[in-house]
Amino acid sequence: MNTPSNNRLPEINMDIASLYREEVLTDRKVGILRILHPIKADGSADDSRATVYSGEAQLMSTVGALPVAFDIPAKSLEEALASYKESAREAVERTVEELQELRRQAASSLVIPQSGNLGGAPGMGGLGGMGGGKIQMP
Repeated sequence: MNTPSNNRLPEINMDIASLYREEVLTDRKVGILRILHPIKADGSADDSRATVYSGEAQLMSTVGALPVAFDIPAKSLEEALASYKESAREAVERTVEELQELRRQAASSLVIPQSGNLGGAPGMGGLGGMGGGKIQMP
């Protein structure tokens, strides 16, 4: 059995200068609000960095729930709660736009096989030498 060489594995280290203690709030209806409190390596509060607020919501799609995560610009929990709705709306709009762009890209990326003779003259490639072939989605 072949095992990957330890030399090829990425080095995985936590950045001790960027540690946060996470607190999770939810109303059990709409979504989640995460509060990331900056801390030092010894676990004490790091007052030199700002608290980070982020939200999570779910976008229902034809294939199920799609999680949407977003940052909330705020300086306090009250501001984060007040900004949750607008931040979530913007994140959902961005996600929908990205999904539509991915759909457009997938629909327009036709792959024409380089070789293969599907009924044309030998060596002419494709249907009647016109270069046709199967259309594939990447």
